[in-house]
Amino acid sequence: MEERTPFWQDPKKRSLVYQGLTLAIVGGMGYYLFKNTQANLTKQNIASGFGFLSQEAGFDISESVIEYFSDETYGKALKVGFLNTLKVSVVGNVFAVLLGGIVGILSISSNWLVSRISRGYVEMVRNVPLLLQLFFWYTLFSEIFPSVRQAYNPIAGVFVSNRGVVIPAFESHPVWTWVLLTILGTVVVIVPLIFSWGKKQKEEFGIERPTEWIMAAALIFLPIIVWMIGGMPSKFEIPSLQGFNFKGGFTLSPEYISLLLGLVLYTGAFIAEIVRAGILSVNKGQWEASEALGLSGWRTLTLVIIPQALRVIIPPLTSQLLNLTKNSSLAVAIAYPDFVSVANTSLNQTGQAIEMVGLIMLVYLTFSLTTSFAMNWYNKKIKLTER
Repeated sequence: MEERTPFWQDPKKRSLVYQGLTLAIVGGMGYYLFKNTQANLTKQNIASGFGFLSQEAGFDISESVIEYFSDETYGKALKVGFLNTLKVSVVGNVFAVLLGGIVGILSISSNWLVSRISRGYVEMVRNVPLLLQLFFWYTLFSEIFPSVRQAYNPIAGVFVSNRGVVIPAFESHPVWTWVLLTILGTVVVIVPLIFSWGKKQKEEFGIERPTEWIMAAALIFLPIIVWMIGGMPSKFEIPSLQGFNFKGGFTLSPEYISLLLGLVLYTGAFIAEIVRAGILSVNKGQWEASEALGLSGWRTLTLVIIPQALRVIIPPLTSQLLNLTKNSSLAVAIAYPDFVSVANTSLNQTGQAIEMVGLIMLVYLTFSLTTSFAMNWYNKKIKLTER
């Protein structure tokens, strides 16, 4: 008869027992915290739940992607804050990657002046706290730039003042939302598909397709087709000074510009170092082999070096993209109405601290997981695979 091993001597059974005990302890602590919080809320006559989202907010929001009035609900106000955060995060990440990529490449340039300037920018910007940089840019706009009546007019139809930057723009129309969504969809879905198709054609059949031209055509013509289907609105608004402010056109507020500049310059400096390190990680023999084949410096960089360097660049780059999104919560310091700012105002008026903090955590967790998913998918696509 086979002798049974006691569970404490069986690693698998023992690990199950430990996991069960850990789960029970964590569950017990969670239950205790929940009951304690519920009792304290009842004691202070604070109703829990999200019913307050349908109540009237009663406060204005200085900047909004969608139409919003003070007599609308807290839910609508939080939606405005969410879209404002999304606007900063998406635009900021795009420009930070572009800036960091350019500076990272220039920092290894053989031109002494160019490389020193690039390195100087990186060392100066990344060693100054982001909050101080936000204050600097906001002070520049609000204190140094002139009033509306003395606004700078560097280009016809463009005005720069302490109220922000006003530029010409197409008149508001629903089709422009669809055009922007088409551009975003093309960049996120269609361009990667074209790139993968071109790569597959080259690897399997040795045929080099003009993927760059096809991508450019998709980015240009698909939005134009959507614009034509939507009625081809073409009315253009030129801003003009009327009374104490500009009418018409599109306004970029000082708060938005200051936040965007601070985040892009700060994060771009870290991305530049990541790009520089990724390029330097590629064996020097790759440069020499490309030179021996007669490839120019630019084609060597784009066709040989960067594709290999991306495998080193992508993981830390993902962290920097997440950092930019999370650092956008510092917007409250310069009065930009992001999600945290709107949520804080709502919290002060409703007293729903737990719900509001939970929503803030959920929003930033959603941003982070979405970014991580996209970057991990891309990292998986470009990783080395054995044949």
